Amino acid sequence: MPSYIPPNYATLFVATCNLLNLANPNRVYYDNQDAYNEREYERKIDWIGERIHALNADVLAVQEVWDEAALKAAIGRSGLRYDFVSVPGAENAPPPGSPPGTPGRPGAQGTPRVGIVTRLQVDSVQSFVDFPPGFAVEVPGIGPHTRFERPPLLVTVRMKHGQLVHVLTVHLKSKRPKFLQDAQGNHLEDRDDRKIGAMASLRSLLMRGAEAAALRCIVIDLLQGTNVPLVVMGDFNDNPHSVTTQLVAATSEVAYDKAARDVALFNAYEMQGESALKKDVAYSHIHQGFPDVLDQILVSEEFVATSRHSLGDVRRVDYFNDHLHEGRDRSRSDHGFVRALLRLRTDDNNNR
Repeated sequence: MPSYIPPNYATLFVATCNLLNLANPNRVYYDNQDAYNEREYERKIDWIGERIHALNADVLAVQEVWDEAALKAAIGRSGLRYDFVSVPGAENAPPPGSPPGTPGRPGAQGTPRVGIVTRLQVDSVQSFVDFPPGFAVEVPGIGPHTRFERPPLLVTVRMKHGQLVHVLTVHLKSKRPKFLQDAQGNHLEDRDDRKIGAMASLRSLLMRGAEAAALRCIVIDLLQGTNVPLVVMGDFNDNPHSVTTQLVAATSEVAYDKAARDVALFNAYEMQGESALKKDVAYSHIHQGFPDVLDQILVSEEFVATSRHSLGDVRRVDYFNDHLHEGRDRSRSDHGFVRALLRLRTDDNNNR
């Protein structure tokens, strides 16, 4: 009788980083905030470069990027090589194929964008702007919410052994109250009226909920009836067990519907192997003194070791959050970074 041969694994380091308004120097990104001067910009890209070097991830999901050029500068400071950098909507170079002398693009306008950086081969890229048909939500005082404020970005990468992996980065609507403004940004509501404040918070919740439901549709389309692993990561602006996160993940449905596993997502932190050191410092943001997890890494069942459709597992999840206790400084991020060490079997040829 042949002896059991343990499978060979390839590792995949993925990380998510909210970079807190990464923008070029001397460029106004929000009307109510000063642009970075040259010294502030240098400090910021140095700091981000050091963090990227420490993470040393194969795939980086980034949020709050205003200028792709600033992200590329920070990557340059890291000393690591990443051939693929994409932040749709925040480009600074002229469009590909433009005639000589075409002016560069101005970066993101109105709101920062999400991007993906990777050292792996990229097979395809897709940015999702509009909600699927039928998923628009009426927001009081604003009207139908029909598109993502910060379009999620999907990149399909190919590992060295041929395995395809979908990586989707997201940045959902924040909990910050959505007060009504005119086209010039002037306030149309009394922000000191607590009842109006409640309505403004409800608007944000409705918008984040609509984005979560639309994101759920993207996840279902990527997972249903396939065995290509999916990693969804980014700033969810809510914790793992919130209604909006569970709208995206639908993890709880697995308990009473085995078929739901095929299209469910699982919190990587909770899927860590037994040998992982689970620390009580698993938080990525501090709001008014209370730690919380807003930055999350979710994985499909192909990374769940106990699943019969498993192609690998989650070995470890680390939170890089020490800088959250170093005081407020916009050269640093106000979010911790989260990194997961994933493994995929190299003796499985299903997705080559």
